[in-house]
Amino acid sequence: MIRRQGIDVLAIERMALAVRRSGEGFLGRTFTAAELAYCGGRPERLAGRWAAKEAVIKCFDGTPICFPRRRIEVLPAETGAPTVSLLGADARGARVQVSIAHQAGMAIASAWLEMPDPGARPADPPAAAGAAGRPPAAPEAVQLPDRPAHGHKGTFGTVVVVAGSRGYTGAAYLCSTASARAGAGIVRLLIAEDVYPILAAKCTEVMATPVPEDVPGAIGGAALELVTGHLEAAAVGLVGPGLGRAPASWRLVTDLVTRVRRPLVLDADALNALAERPDLLRSLGPDRVLTPHPGEMARLTGRPTAEIQANRREAAAAAARDWGAVVVLKGAGTLVAAPDGRLSEDPHEVPALGTGGTGDVLAGLIAGLVAQGSDPYTAAVTGVYVHAEAGRRLQARLGPAGLLASDLLPELPPVMRDLRESGS
Repeated sequence: MIRRQGIDVLAIERMALAVRRSGEGFLGRTFTAAELAYCGGRPERLAGRWAAKEAVIKCFDGTPICFPRRRIEVLPAETGAPTVSLLGADARGARVQVSIAHQAGMAIASAWLEMPDPGARPADPPAAAGAAGRPPAAPEAVQLPDRPAHGHKGTFGTVVVVAGSRGYTGAAYLCSTASARAGAGIVRLLIAEDVYPILAAKCTEVMATPVPEDVPGAIGGAALELVTGHLEAAAVGLVGPGLGRAPASWRLVTDLVTRVRRPLVLDADALNALAERPDLLRSLGPDRVLTPHPGEMARLTGRPTAEIQANRREAAAAAARDWGAVVVLKGAGTLVAAPDGRLSEDPHEVPALGTGGTGDVLAGLIAGLVAQGSDPYTAAVTGVYVHAEAGRRLQARLGPAGLLASDLLPELPPVMRDLRESGS
C-alpha cells in the first residue's frame, strides 16, 4: 500500500492578484465549472482549492499516476468538509482526503493519499501467511485500557502536548498523532504562533492551538499561564518533543514540572532541560514518565553513555528510585523501571526503529494510554511493547532499514487489536 501526505500554503492576496491579472482564462485552466460555481469568485475559496490541488499533486509524486489541477476537483460535502474527486482517468484505487484551513491571510491545505502499490509482491500463500512471524511474549505488565462500548471521546481522556518549534514541527506531529492512534479521545497540541500554520495543516485529527512565543518559533514564559491551564484540564500532558533549546523553552519545562499536578510524559528537550536542573529530578513523583535514550540518560545522570549501556538494568532502576518517577530507558530491549522497584525488559530488538522520530511516536503512545486510564508504569510497559511490535511487523515487510517514524502510526491500532483479542 502506498501512503503519501502533501501540504501546500498559498497567500489569499496572491490568488486575488492572479485572478485580476489573468481573469477567466486562468480560472478555466485551473478549476472545474462546479468549483467556480461554488467559489463565486471569492479569493479565499479559490486559494483554498488551489492549495488543496497542489497538496494532492504532491501526494502523487513518485507514484505511477499523475493528475493535473484541472482533473482534481475539490468541493464541499453535505457536512461542509472538502472532498476530492479524481476526474477523467484511472485512479487505480487511489483514495484522497483533504483538509483546508485559513489563517492570517493564508490558505493552508493538507492531503492524504492511500492507494495499492502496483509494484508490491503478490500476497503470501496461506501456508506462509504472517511473514512477520509470531510476536515475542508480552511482559507481564502489558495491559491495554478498557474500551467500553458506550464510551465516547470524553471517556477516553484528553492529552495536551507541548512540543515543536521552528525546524522541529515533525516531532510535534508524530507525538501528538501517536496519542490519537493510541486511542485518546482528544489530543490538543500547543505550539508557537510562528509554526502554527504548518501544524494546523499537517494535524487534521489533532487540535493544533497557537500560544504566545518568546522568540520566533519557540514558546517560553509568555505562554506559561495558558499552557498550565490547558495541562491542568487534561488527563495527561506530554512535554518536550522538538521543543528546541531556547533558554526560555527550557525554563518553561522546569516551571511546568514544578507547577502542573497532572501526570506528565517528559521526552527529548524536556529531558535536556531537566539535565540542567538536577535539583528537580529528586522530586519528580510517580506520575512522571521520563523516556530517555542512552545519551539523554547520560546527561541526566552525569555518567558516560558507555557506562549506561554496560549497566542498563542498574541504571534504569537507580534513576527511577532516585527520581521517584517511571523511567523508560530506550534501546534494544527497552527497560521500564518504577520507583517502587518494578522493572520490565521488553523482548524486542528491532534495528529498523533506529531512525529519527520513532521516540516521539513512543512518547505520544504512552501519553495516549495514560489518558485512557492506565497508570504510568503500565502505560509505559504497554506502550513500549506496542511500539516495538509495530516496528517488528514493519521490519518484516520493509527490511531492517528505511522505516519512517510516520510508518508506525497506522500500525499501532492493529497491534493493539491483536493484543486485545489475545486477552492482554
